[in-house]
Amino acid sequence: MEDYNKVIESLGVRYIKAKNLVLHQPFTVRNSYDVGNNLILLHKGHITFGEEAMVVEEGEMLFIPGGRPTRVSYGEDTKNRVITNDDLISNKDKFFHSNDNLDLIGDADESHSFVSFEAKVFDSVNFFASLDVPAFLISGQPKLANLVIKVVEESMQDLPGRERLINIYTENIVVEVVRYVLRNNMFVEQLATNSTYFKDPRLIDLFNYIKENLGGDLSNKVLSGVANVSEDYVGQYFKMLTNINPQDYIEYQRMERAVFLLRTTKKSIRDIGKEVGYKDTAYFCRRFKMMFGIPAGKMRRRESAMNI
Repeated sequence: MEDYNKVIESLGVRYIKAKNLVLHQPFTVRNSYDVGNNLILLHKGHITFGEEAMVVEEGEMLFIPGGRPTRVSYGEDTKNRVITNDDLISNKDKFFHSNDNLDLIGDADESHSFVSFEAKVFDSVNFFASLDVPAFLISGQPKLANLVIKVVEESMQDLPGRERLINIYTENIVVEVVRYVLRNNMFVEQLATNSTYFKDPRLIDLFNYIKENLGGDLSNKVLSGVANVSEDYVGQYFKMLTNINPQDYIEYQRMERAVFLLRTTKKSIRDIGKEVGYKDTAYFCRRFKMMFGIPAGKMRRRESAMNI
């Protein structure tokens, strides 16, 4: 349990957004995807997820780890309306209405609330993504459900201390999700692997170096010097402790940084590609679309399209 406490203490949590949504028409998104983790609380209606169409009951929550494409259906009779994540981003106002009335949260038929957030070990490794686990159901957790509602309520009001409370509630959400996973013995092997982050400080040095040098040379030769291991061994060493190849991890970090820059700056796609380590803009765009399923230009418009 001490290792898990270290994992939790190391997590840097960042709130992204929260909303209360009411469904306009039933549909299925076959590859629902987001960089952030999403916790969805079903108030009333119907939600199913996964290829086996597992049912989310009213009052239960669906947790979708960041970077994990998941089939999700909203409402009944969705078989004849299957869309892609790109379609949903571009046309979300056709499927959902965003409720801005505090008194109506949870009252409308076919409605849910969600909170989107990041949770990173040492502000470097996406914790839930690193577990490489599918979306899962959370049931019998009224405290966690109440935290989701509190975040949504705060996000709908412009009150003193709003940001601070949202951050506190979001951090509580992350702790409660991890506790739920531990209580129910879910993904124990993956969690044990994550605890190895603390068994060798050289790995932490690698995380920090990669984060600070995303636009530079991050070859195995350079990494071997940071970790003080041989160039031939550094890949095996990194994968042994993290269960991921270092170059795959580096690309994920570069692409995640690119998403952040697309959302928060007006820099050109070419300049963003260079800033995160891609000299060839065309190659950067190909890799971006392969990873996220949509072109970089459409990702730039994602935030405005999602704010219905």
